[in-house]
Amino acid sequence: MKYLNTKALILALFSVTIWGSSFASISASLQGGYTAGHLILVRFLIASIIFFIIALWPGVQFRLPHKEDLFKIVILGLIGISVYHLCVTFGQLSISAGTAGMLIGSAPIFTTIIAIIVLKERLGRIGWFGLAFGFVGILMIALGTGGGSLGISPGVFLVVMAAFSTAIFFVYQKPLYKKYTAIELTAYFTWVGTIPFLFFAPGLLEGIQHATLEANISAVYIGIFPTAIAYLTWAMALSYSEASAVSNSLYLEPVVAIIVTWIWLQELPSALSIGGGFVAIASVILVNMYGKKHQLKLSPQASPPTYDKIDIL
Repeated sequence: MKYLNTKALILALFSVTIWGSSFASISASLQGGYTAGHLILVRFLIASIIFFIIALWPGVQFRLPHKEDLFKIVILGLIGISVYHLCVTFGQLSISAGTAGMLIGSAPIFTTIIAIIVLKERLGRIGWFGLAFGFVGILMIALGTGGGSLGISPGVFLVVMAAFSTAIFFVYQKPLYKKYTAIELTAYFTWVGTIPFLFFAPGLLEGIQHATLEANISAVYIGIFPTAIAYLTWAMALSYSEASAVSNSLYLEPVVAIIVTWIWLQELPSALSIGGGFVAIASVILVNMYGKKHQLKLSPQASPPTYDKIDIL
């Protein structure tokens, strides 16, 4: 059984709840006049400023990254921040917030695939069945975006790409906690990931002025809470426990996304998409509980040996 202490659980649940609310916030800002590019840039400029203030705050020990870690930090920042948020935000131009939340909730499926390919983790028959079942769920979610037809909205492919990128991000950042604090790593990733978003700077001030008050408030909320605070608390949770154990809390993210979207925007995904979301979540639970042939039992202080095999980055 994966080890997850109380502190890590509380921090992870807080992060997932805030992230679940971000999908509705993104939709509210997009519907209120923001372009996808401007919204991404605003939220990460806010988050970057917050981490810059924290880094300079008196009494805070903030170290620069070691030279040998720079490449890994840059790659992870680009994958986990830049790619993820570009795909999610532009994806929500054509799919609902609740649907995006359910697709992101499939990230543990991709984490399992990474474990099979990179860590050589072995699945039993139940595990392979659960994995296949999960992709059926993702397909159901996707088909539910086509309305009355069997078409799939373009945003589905972008958000699935985001789910895969966040799985890579969560798995590969774990070894860095041996050297850096959660605040340091989250700041590094945020600053690196923000750089590509500067491409959207032209017209930003005009875009903010023409957006509605609700859209601007939503953008500020996303920048402070889901982008800065939730990433920080998630990083803290990862530093206290195993990535695989902490990631299990992501099952709740689509549920929060659907509830918040329904209350705030009066939007619900199609019945087929909701059914697919339940199938995908059930499949991940099935794989993690019954599908793996070997489970590593680690103390919270132990360095996970499986992650030492990950040398791609």
